[in-house]
Amino acid sequence: MGCLRRAVACCLLILLAGSSGAAVASEQSFPFGRELMLDATPMRGSKRVPIIEVDKNGAASIDLWCLRLHGQANVGADSISIVPGPFEPAQCSPDRQSGDEKLLAALAQMTNWKRSGDIVELSGATTLRFRLLTN
Repeated sequence: MGCLRRAVACCLLILLAGSSGAAVASEQSFPFGRELMLDATPMRGSKRVPIIEVDKNGAASIDLWCLRLHGQANVGADSISIVPGPFEPAQCSPDRQSGDEKLLAALAQMTNWKRSGDIVELSGATTLRFRLLTN
């Protein structure tokens, strides 16, 4: 009976080790199909914070301080490039328009990404930090 218990305990340990390894791997992989919110406070007079979402096929949905647009993203093991698509000008305050222009320029210069749990950092000429939305 002791050998049987040891064998069962060994199998359970192997299963637990395998499942925790998969969880760690998923926390390090790019979160395709999940909304990523810019780690920033909303601009005065607004509750809106930029959000991006990248699908496995590379389609990107980009909600900025004012504008909403689509684009294309190419995601590798630790590399990323984002090409924002065309957009229609919107009626926004000069601060929000300026914020959109700066954020679009920064997104277009991204070259790398890394993930640590619910945090995804995009880096290039600058670094942008995003949080996975967990709602």
